[in-house]
Amino acid sequence: MFKVYQKMLAFSFTLMLGMVLSLVTAEEASAYNWTRTLSEGSSGSDVRELQIRVAGWAADSPQQTVVSVDGQFGAGTKAAVIRFQRAYGLTADGVVGPQTQAKLNELESPNGTKHFSYSEFYSKDGSGFNGGNVSAATVQENVRRMMYKLEAIRVKIGNRPMNVNSGFRSISHNRNVGGVSNSQHTYGIAADISVSGVSTTTVRNAAKSSGFSGIYSEGSFTHMDSRVEYPYGTQSWWWE
Repeated sequence: MFKVYQKMLAFSFTLMLGMVLSLVTAEEASAYNWTRTLSEGSSGSDVRELQIRVAGWAADSPQQTVVSVDGQFGAGTKAAVIRFQRAYGLTADGVVGPQTQAKLNELESPNGTKHFSYSEFYSKDGSGFNGGNVSAATVQENVRRMMYKLEAIRVKIGNRPMNVNSGFRSISHNRNVGGVSNSQHTYGIAADISVSGVSTTTVRNAAKSSGFSGIYSEGSFTHMDSRVEYPYGTQSWWWE
């Protein structure tokens, strides 16, 4: 009887240990592995990831500018990092060390970012990220980049929840809703956003300092897209 009890205890311990390790692994998997401190002059894939995450801090006020996602830590990236650091109460020195990296990772989620999930951007016809003008994998990566810009807007408007009225659209769904054939939505680089209790003017101005190059408001929502940053985007700024 005692041996049976020992075996039961051993099995329970092994099961609990496995669950704990699985949770730890999941948490570790969702965090970007920063391996060095980044500063002006750095280059590489980690700099590119940094640029994606601070892209929404392109300017202090409405300005037609973007953070280049090119893996080169230049003056524009440094300025965006400083704005990010100020917004999150960090030492605003433009150096991306452990504290800044930890804050960047707080915005991560296995399903998207801290306040946005991929499912919010799925095509409304049930096709997920499929059926667009680029592959589903490309759409998902484009949406991920957009989410970080939206995280910045969320902070700028007082951390108010944001509703995604329309994100990615399959070609079929885009046709059904009357969208143009090369709609930025069909590439996953556009979203129509509404915020309860916040005017479209406020949302639009926040988007204009967050690297969005296509912006207009209609009814209760604001459209924003990153058309100038992609080869298949409309290569000109359009703000209304």
